[in-house]
Amino acid sequence: MKILLVEDEPQLAGQVSRALTKAGHHVEWIGDGPCALEATEREEFELVVLDVNLPGCDGFEVLAGIRRAKLPARVLMLTARSEVGDRVAGLQAGADDYLTKPFAMEELLARVDALGRRRGDAPTPPETLLQVGAIRMDLAKRRVTRGNERVELSPREFEVLAVFMQEPGRTFSRDEICERIWEREHEYDTRTVEIFIMRLRKKLDRPGAESVIGTVRGVGYLMQPSR
Repeated sequence: MKILLVEDEPQLAGQVSRALTKAGHHVEWIGDGPCALEATEREEFELVVLDVNLPGCDGFEVLAGIRRAKLPARVLMLTARSEVGDRVAGLQAGADDYLTKPFAMEELLARVDALGRRRGDAPTPPETLLQVGAIRMDLAKRRVTRGNERVELSPREFEVLAVFMQEPGRTFSRDEICERIWEREHEYDTRTVEIFIMRLRKKLDRPGAESVIGTVRGVGYLMQPSR
């Protein structure tokens, strides 16, 4: 993959760059927020490994710029272990995954590998057009519409919605959602799944109408036909 590493600690950045390069990725390293934004405008990256604390502008501002520009890059945020709020805020802002510092390089590579395997250039399943009520999903083009309106989703939001769209009416537990999306046995708290569900509801639901994604108390979530 073509990866942009945004990290202001040279020693850590060097270690991460060498590990990613050894794993077969092409890495560009940038040490501050403004230059990172310029890089994403100049080139197309498949993944951005993004530290929260950066000079110039922080990781949240860089993430916001990436999502405003509707760039296809996935974003893996690096957060301080003590800053639980950073992890929640990053997911709410559109990050696809997060990793807390300090971390084992093996775990970083596993996260990167998992994000890479879920990219849109993977073989498309035979049934590429899905519809549940007013929601339509094109798996091949990675496009979602509600009626005549395009719904802009982050790569991770798209994958979570695809789980529900492929089996509407079935209730999925939080654990099963994690297994299907992340594909590895990482430790994700309940809040991670809830944040992605919240983000999808915000984009898909209509005022006064029943939520597209329903909650089965004590069990999980399911896709409901929208109107």
